[in-house]
Amino acid sequence: MITADKIKRPVRFFNTTGPCNPWDHYMLPPEERLVGAQLHRYIRDQLYWVLHAPRQTGKTTFLQNWMREINSGRFNGNNALACYVSVESCQGIAEPERAMPTMCEAIRQYASAFGVPVPELKTTVATSMLSDILKNWSELVAPKSLIVLFDETDVLVDETLISFLRQLRGGFATRGTGVFPASVALVGMRDLKDYITAAKGGVAPNPGSPFNIKEDSVVLSNFGREDIARLFAQRTGETGQEITGEALDYVYDQSRGQPWIVNSLFKRATMRILDENSRETVTVDHIMEAREQMIQARETHLDALEVRLRDPKIRRVVESIIIGAVDPGINRTNSDVQLAMDLGLISWTTETGFVIANPIYADILTRYLNAGYHDNLPPPSSWQWQKADGSLDMDALLREFQQFWRKHSEIWEEKSDYTEAFPHLLLMAFLQRVINGGGRIEREYAAGRGRMDLAVEYRKRWFILEVKLVHKYETPETVQAESLEQIARYRDRINAAAPAYLVIFDRRPQAKETPWEERLGWTREGTVTVVRG
Repeated sequence: MITADKIKRPVRFFNTTGPCNPWDHYMLPPEERLVGAQLHRYIRDQLYWVLHAPRQTGKTTFLQNWMREINSGRFNGNNALACYVSVESCQGIAEPERAMPTMCEAIRQYASAFGVPVPELKTTVATSMLSDILKNWSELVAPKSLIVLFDETDVLVDETLISFLRQLRGGFATRGTGVFPASVALVGMRDLKDYITAAKGGVAPNPGSPFNIKEDSVVLSNFGREDIARLFAQRTGETGQEITGEALDYVYDQSRGQPWIVNSLFKRATMRILDENSRETVTVDHIMEAREQMIQARETHLDALEVRLRDPKIRRVVESIIIGAVDPGINRTNSDVQLAMDLGLISWTTETGFVIANPIYADILTRYLNAGYHDNLPPPSSWQWQKADGSLDMDALLREFQQFWRKHSEIWEEKSDYTEAFPHLLLMAFLQRVINGGGRIEREYAAGRGRMDLAVEYRKRWFILEVKLVHKYETPETVQAESLEQIARYRDRINAAAPAYLVIFDRRPQAKETPWEERLGWTREGTVTVVRG
């Protein structure tokens, strides 16, 4: 069994691969972020419960850390024995006859790995296999109570999921020392009722369902600003390396406390941007460079977002946020919205409404969605976008965009998955081709706002853009009048001296019948340049 006494690093590091442990990695007690949990009650009162949170937020770290706490005796007076078990090896196996032997073998392997008694599998009947091995395991660890922490349970599907839960439910009434696990945690990205519903063909579980075995559904929250400071303070305490308050603020602003992102930014800043032996103070410039490296590297966690974005359920929600659509169907009781929130892609507050969960995710999903446009655009060297001093000529760049829109938009839109957001994505691809390497784009969009705001920084100079669509129930004139007030407020918040551009795309059916000479426009309204596409 691996313990902190057997392996000890002279200097720990920020971990982004697999669960964290306190002897190798800087980490905070993950149980501090459990919302609604009563850990002592789950053992004392022999309760089964659910923990759900998005990928890479610390669920496995919590489970293995809590397992160690229970088994050390510090948590419960040495009256229980816990074991972590991942059922990921059963992913996609719908038939219990195939899945249950795999699951039982996983139980044996994890028991052996964590140094607890290894149970025997004594039956070949799939519908009782899990129940029997758990009974045998409970007998082996007696007089201690058995606590089983099942991870990745939301990968179980169809009859395998139903059989898994039925066998747990069958032993629930007799649970206790030497008989059946006294407490069980079911852990995954989604709440138990969500994947039960999926397994039952979309039929919600009823009150008489055999799956009503949980006491609580607990979530694992992101880091707060203070947590991020505490995390880096561990490195400062061990090495003397400090970080500026501005850098900490930027980490929180960009990550919104998502644990994997926080650790990735810190890891890159302290081990790649700066040498791992460096004691130079980490600044916001180091974190900004780490952010760009992380996005360009397409690391596994971020790359997995691409698959999600192709899901029609996710597409509907994300596209509404990008274009700022007002859609009463996008609400927190909607199953598609719940899925997007459970996956950690979007969030909702009374102040913001529905938004992409953090600016880094917003950047990533935009780059994924417009990658086909970005990579097939003409080289920037063929455009007139740069002034003699090397600064960005936004007027020239947007005029180039108008001509490209005229020539290619209709053909390219036919191949787009995100049809409603196509103008936004193509414009951002156009900007990214120039801005990458010399500046950055900050995006602000939220469902219900009716617009997307962009703040473009290039060589220390800012430009403000607001993107609006004209729908069939509107006119370009009313959209323009409303938008001029909105962009003025946005510019005042970002940089009051920055040049401002209002980009309007007419999406009404009759607009397609209008000659391009009339559709395209370029006017000045006070201090705002209005660009028609």
